[in-house]
Amino acid sequence: MEEGTDNRSHLGHVARLVVAVAAAAAIAWLFFVYQPPERARYPGRQKVVFWHMWTAKWEKVVQRIVDRFNESQREYEVVVLVVPGGSLKTLIAAAGGDPPDVMAQWDPVIPAWAERNALTPLDEVMDPADWEYLKKNMYPAVRAIGTCKGHFYGLSTGMNIWAMYFRPSHFLAAGLDPKKFPATLEELDAVAAKLYQYDARGRITRIGFSPRWVTQWIPVFGGSLYDEATGQLTVLAPRNVAALEYERGYAEKYGFDRLMQFESGLMSSIGASWPFISGAYSIVVDGQWRIQDLAEAGEEDYDTAPIPPPRGGKPLACWSNGNFMVIPAGAKEKRGALAFMKFWSGVGNPEEAAEFYTWGGWLPITPHVAKAARYQEYIRRYPKFKTFLDILASPNVQVSPPVPIQAYLMNRIGSAEDAALRGNLSPREAMARLEEEVRREQELQAAAKSETRIPKPESNGKPE
Repeated sequence: MEEGTDNRSHLGHVARLVVAVAAAAAIAWLFFVYQPPERARYPGRQKVVFWHMWTAKWEKVVQRIVDRFNESQREYEVVVLVVPGGSLKTLIAAAGGDPPDVMAQWDPVIPAWAERNALTPLDEVMDPADWEYLKKNMYPAVRAIGTCKGHFYGLSTGMNIWAMYFRPSHFLAAGLDPKKFPATLEELDAVAAKLYQYDARGRITRIGFSPRWVTQWIPVFGGSLYDEATGQLTVLAPRNVAALEYERGYAEKYGFDRLMQFESGLMSSIGASWPFISGAYSIVVDGQWRIQDLAEAGEEDYDTAPIPPPRGGKPLACWSNGNFMVIPAGAKEKRGALAFMKFWSGVGNPEEAAEFYTWGGWLPITPHVAKAARYQEYIRRYPKFKTFLDILASPNVQVSPPVPIQAYLMNRIGSAEDAALRGNLSPREAMARLEEEVRREQELQAAAKSETRIPKPESNGKPE
C-alpha cells in the first residue's frame, strides 16, 4: 500500500463527515431560522432578492444604497435579506432551485463556487458595452478578484488595500524626519530599531514595527502564490520563502515571546481599540478603513505611506481583497441583479456611485468613480486616504489565487507563518509543508468533485 494512503482515506472520511454535519446545520437554518426578504414596497415591479452579510451600522449604509436604487427607476425592486456568511448554504439554495438573485460576499469563495457551476459568468450575461467598459477601466485588482478560469464572476463594490500607518511624533522624538518615510525595507528596519521602547527589565513597551501576514509581504518581495501562465500554485517559490524569512528575522531580533507578551496585553483591534491609536505601535501595516477609525477617535498624529519594497523589489505592492457581488447560476432575475450591481459600482453613472463609496469609506473599482467630484471631496477631507487609492491602481497589487482550494490555502498559510515565526520550522520548511498540505487537499477535492458538483443550468447566455 502506498505510504500515506490510510491517512488520506481517513482525512477524506472526516471531510465528508464534516460536510454532512454542516449540511444538516444549513438545512436546519433554512427551515427554522431563515426569514424571507421584506415584502415588496413597489407592487408591479420585478423583485430582485439580495442577500448580504453586513450588520450594525454597515447594514444601514447598504440599505441606503438599496433605497436609492429603488427610487432611481421603476422596473425593479431590490428586497434585502441579511444572512450569515458561508458557501454551503448558498450552494444548497442553488441546488434547491431557490437562490437569491444577487449576493454580496467578501470570503474567498468565487473559485470554489465557479468550479461547482454555482455562479453566473457576468461576462456572458452582461450587456456587451458594459463589459467592454469594465475590461477597459477596472483597476487590476478589481478584475483579478472577480476572475476565474477566463470568466468574470464577481463585481467588486469596494476593494481593500494595505499600506503603512506611522506616528510622526514618534519619529521626531527619535530624531527621525517623518517627512522622509523609508523608501526601502532595509531603511525601514533601521528606522524601526530606533522606535522600539523597553522598560527597565527589557520588556517591550512600544513596538517600532513588526511585519505580519506573509500574504502581504509576498507581493512586496516580488513573489506570488500563483502562476497565471500555467494556472498552478507556486507556494514554494524562492521570493515567497524570502518574504517569510523577512518576518522571521524580526521574531529572531526582537524575540517572538517578547513580541507576543507585549501584544497579548493590548486591547482588541476593532475601531477605537486599535492599538496604533493608543500609541502601542510606531509603524503598522493596515487597511484604508482605519482612516475612519482614526477620524472617529479624533486622532491626527499619523500619516500613511506605501509599503516600501526591499532593494530590487516591487513598488506599490500589497495583497488585496474586497467586497464583491455575484449572481447565483439559478437566479430568476439576472437582468435586475445586473442593474443593481451596475448602479452600486458606478458602471454607467460613476458620479452618483461615488457618493455611496464615501458612505462606506470604500475604494472604487474604476478611475471614473475615483475622479468624480463627490469622491474627490472625500479625499480632500481625508487626504491620507489618497495613499491607498494610488496603490490600488498599481499592477503589483495581488489577490488570492483563483483556485478552488483558495479558502483552504489562505487558512493554512497562517499556520505556516506561525510555525516559522515560533521557530518550529524554518521558513522554507514551513512553506514546503504548506505546499504538501495544498497538494493533498487538491487531491481530496478532485476525488470528491463528482459527488458534489451542481449541474450547470441550461442557458442561452443572456439574462432571463
